Amino acid sequence: MAERLAVLLLAHGTPDALDEIPAYLSNVTGGRAMPDAVIEEIRHRYSLIGTSPLTRLTLEQGRLLGAELDVPVYVGMRNWKPYIKDTVEQMIGDGITAVVVICMAPQNSRTSVGLYKRAVLAAAGERLRIDFVEGWADHPLLAKAFAEKLRPLWQSLSGEVGSSVPVLFTAHSVPCRTIQTALASDGAPAQNPDPYAVDAKHTAETVADCGPGLKEWYFAFQSQGMSGGPWIGPTVEETLRALHEEGHKVVLIDPIGFLCDHVEILYDIDIAFREYGRNLGLRVERPQSLNASPVLIAALADIARRGLARLSQP
Repeated sequence: MAERLAVLLLAHGTPDALDEIPAYLSNVTGGRAMPDAVIEEIRHRYSLIGTSPLTRLTLEQGRLLGAELDVPVYVGMRNWKPYIKDTVEQMIGDGITAVVVICMAPQNSRTSVGLYKRAVLAAAGERLRIDFVEGWADHPLLAKAFAEKLRPLWQSLSGEVGSSVPVLFTAHSVPCRTIQTALASDGAPAQNPDPYAVDAKHTAETVADCGPGLKEWYFAFQSQGMSGGPWIGPTVEETLRALHEEGHKVVLIDPIGFLCDHVEILYDIDIAFREYGRNLGLRVERPQSLNASPVLIAALADIARRGLARLSQP
């Protein structure tokens, strides 16, 4: 029987309505209870942006990618519908026998990519051959896609203020325990520390290198969790304070850890960080998100074709 190939895009997932937030958060935490105050705060944030477009935009990215390839493209979410396990069942029902899996989180981490991989493998078992892309933080077309959005706004703002506007690149924070180097049994550093922090900063560096002579840029981790325990930094808030103290009046935040609009952009940046900046006397702007960027789709197509080629090898 001839093998049937496909591509599967994975993302975090987001609730479709405010009353689904408690169940969604239970999925995020693996069933661990969250304080009522945290649930209400997250509900409040979602209410301010209407709804997160993450699922809709990821499905559109999948549709656009499918138009570039000669194989079907599916989308699965780890924490909400369409769940990864349900999408895997749909693929198997459609006769798919081998799949390239790409996480819409380019920077590899055990708390994102690692959990997606575990979910796919658990759902597929031995029923699918899987080429899982561990990370693509350094893909040149990813940097080009971000730079394409960043360049015109940076040039406009720099011209407006008469000097180079600093750019603050951001990615989602993760718990400190995620990126701490584990110790082997003899007490020596393990050989596989979590690559996330390095990956995120490398993406920022490659975007800056693609920029229009961008020399002054910074990096911070945003959206630290509210469920307790230390999360990696520096935070956006403390970085904005430092930039203000240096005399800057405008800062451009570029969230290079996110491939489309959702609550971490529409609330955390557009509402919370802008308000934080205003209280300091600092204007905060950001470029448009990638969303349906043709350059992003070209990056995904390149990654997918390489995976399909690997699956097609005898």
